[in-house]
Amino acid sequence: MTDAERNEIIQKITEARQRIAEAAIASGRKPEDITLVAATKMNDAERVRAAVEAGVDVCGENRVQELLEKYEQHAYDGCPLHFIGTLQSNKVKYLIGKVALIESVSSVKLARVINKEAAKAGICQDILLEVNIGREESKLGIDPDELFSAAEEIAAMEHVHIRGLMAIPPKPQPNQEKTLYFDRMSQLFIDISAKKYDNITMDFLSMGMSADYAEAISCGANIVRLGTAIFGARHY
Repeated sequence: MTDAERNEIIQKITEARQRIAEAAIASGRKPEDITLVAATKMNDAERVRAAVEAGVDVCGENRVQELLEKYEQHAYDGCPLHFIGTLQSNKVKYLIGKVALIESVSSVKLARVINKEAAKAGICQDILLEVNIGREESKLGIDPDELFSAAEEIAAMEHVHIRGLMAIPPKPQPNQEKTLYFDRMSQLFIDISAKKYDNITMDFLSMGMSADYAEAISCGANIVRLGTAIFGARHY
């Protein structure tokens, strides 16, 4: 990694922090109320360490195998780690004890597996419920109409703790409000918070990525997941 590449990451994080601060203040909150997650997919350990050194709040990984490789390389040292990608049941055991938060719990079935593996480890795993807010067939996530019943069922599990909601909304259609899905997520967040379920603490609303994180913050997001805005375009 060259000094120029390192400096570019630092500069991009500085710029993202400024935009986050502006959006937070405009929505009546403090900049420090917003958690900046560096979405580290397809970036090697050295680039991840550069982002950690530059002061991101959290590292977020999408793929279990990639997380394990970089974990062994101490890429995330000094920074909390979240899992933010699609999670297969047979990979859950590799995350328990390594990640502070699993953001992408897309079903009751997956929550059951997390609960079972966390019980084996003697811990309680913090999770977010992933909502398929656009009801897209191509995406996983809990249907908004089933969210309350799913939350109640998962809240009864002893070794998981629901800490909030997460979503990856669809791109708005022409003539559609850009914040439509963010607004819907915010309302679900408020509605569940008002229920005051046991074992549910509505601390986090994770939504907004590189292209739309300012809009997400304006609608109440307090976790944003930035990949391209920090590391530049991914090359697959």
